[in-house]
Amino acid sequence: MHAKLEKRIDAKTALVGVVGLGYVGLPLIREFCRAGYKCLGFDVDPAKVKALNAGKSYIEHIPSKMIRDLVKAGQFQATDDMKLLSRPDAIIICVPTPLSKSRDPDMKYVVGTAEAIARRLRKGQLVVLESTTYPGTTDEVVKPILESRGLKRGKDFFLAFSPEREDPGRENYTTASIPKVVGADDKTSLDLACRLYGEAIETVVPVSSCAVAESSKLLENIYRSVNIAMVNELKMLFDRMGIDVWEVIGAASTKPFGFQPFYPGPGLGGHCIPIDPFYLTWRARHFEMTTRFIELAGEINTNMPRYVIMRMMEALNEHGKTLKGSKILVLGLAYKKDVDDLRESPSIIIIEMLRDHGAKVDYNDPHIARTHKQREHDLRMRSKPLTEKSLARYDAVVICTDHSSYDYGWIVRHAKLVIDTRNATAKVKVGRKKIVKA
Repeated sequence: MHAKLEKRIDAKTALVGVVGLGYVGLPLIREFCRAGYKCLGFDVDPAKVKALNAGKSYIEHIPSKMIRDLVKAGQFQATDDMKLLSRPDAIIICVPTPLSKSRDPDMKYVVGTAEAIARRLRKGQLVVLESTTYPGTTDEVVKPILESRGLKRGKDFFLAFSPEREDPGRENYTTASIPKVVGADDKTSLDLACRLYGEAIETVVPVSSCAVAESSKLLENIYRSVNIAMVNELKMLFDRMGIDVWEVIGAASTKPFGFQPFYPGPGLGGHCIPIDPFYLTWRARHFEMTTRFIELAGEINTNMPRYVIMRMMEALNEHGKTLKGSKILVLGLAYKKDVDDLRESPSIIIIEMLRDHGAKVDYNDPHIARTHKQREHDLRMRSKPLTEKSLARYDAVVICTDHSSYDYGWIVRHAKLVIDTRNATAKVKVGRKKIVKA
């Protein structure tokens, strides 16, 4: 059974199916198409499907021209018809894995996708889960669903896990050049998954099991979460001590060994760091363990928007104003600079908290013209233009995302008060008394 799939992969006649056409799925499709495969993309959002089939991208760093060329060449088609899941030779699952309000894993998207695949699963198909999750998910959740109709993993179909490593906006690494960890619980599944990814990704890193691959992604993000929490805590301490944490980090970074710089901010954003560590803390409880280090880091990072609000209130008080009734402009809605991705962005939390305190809030983001409804948030806002007059109307401007396109000297000159959460104004010389680090 596997020999036929192996030949189709080698001949590049295998059809690659990708479920979830977002920031992970679309870049993956791009690389498989570049490698010479045809791809069928699945998404439950008919608006996304319609846009893609019309050659329109809704992700800034995926050009519409590229989508248009792939569709025109017959290499790529999008669909919301899950009955077509029987067609691909390989199905890669790239669906969200959010947390519930109680910080438990919300597996409904993975479970729903696995159930949809199981209803159409045929012999000889390879299924790979890429969604970040807790160790044991592939074997304990996905595998039983796929086997529920009688087919057996490793014999009738093949199953692997390969964690996504997308980082929107990064230019020095791409989907193709970032090494791909691949794990499976049987040799045939591992060989097939590595063979497939090896055609589109420069470096494939096989590991001994799905659980090892699942754990590796969590380690990567927990490492970042814990270190960011440390510098966030130091930022709050050094602020009280009258010490600039950014200067401290710069000084420490001159050491050529034993130190790697991490930087504070208004909170964590993106689809990984704010969420993934809690998958492991939840899983640890099943083994009667508590992950105090991880949970403390999460607590510090989660509280950073509140710290920003507190610093803003203090700064407004110095200007004889209260937060209630003040006009606030948030600069940057995306979770990181120079991207259009607002998933888990701390800017959203800050806007909601400002509203709760009675402030009148606008935002500007050159990459996000308007907000869209998310699972937990619906701001219903449009980006406001930046002009000298508009800046002067606000009681405070808070820099939440340090986009490269902003002229920070110009912003400081025309704003009454600037709350800088990213050290974006470090090189501004004029008007420094207006700047408050937060």
